[in-house]
Amino acid sequence: MMTMELQAYDSLTEGQIADLVLLYQSEWWTQSRQEAEIRQMLKNCDVIVGISDVAAGTLVGFARVLTDYVYKALIFDVIVAPACRSHGVGRLLMDAVVNHPSLRCVKHLELHCLPELKPFYEQWGFTTDVANLHLMRLDSGCGARES
Repeated sequence: MMTMELQAYDSLTEGQIADLVLLYQSEWWTQSRQEAEIRQMLKNCDVIVGISDVAAGTLVGFARVLTDYVYKALIFDVIVAPACRSHGVGRLLMDAVVNHPSLRCVKHLELHCLPELKPFYEQWGFTTDVANLHLMRLDSGCGARES
């Protein structure tokens, strides 16, 4: 089992943005994202959390949050580098998100995940019991719209 010294950040350096582009390209749900769009997205997020492998100097985990800081905070793009999974990166990432000072008083933290990831998120108290609500989506057809 590899050992990494991990550090959480609430902003990204230029190098970490380049690493984020590579992380997105490694996943089926984000692989079509382009660097210019990613940079724009980063400017418009309310909270971001990056996890870096200190020794390697690379970004190995990332999540972003859109929120009103009172009622709702929606967590997006929870992503861990494939080679770093099962090494505590995801746990550190989610701990940093749910304990972020800006989100401490938000009533509901919400996220979308694949069914096989439910047990992971349940560790923080996330549940699928959301009063029979369903995810709904409108695809505007705009090239920047995706997951």
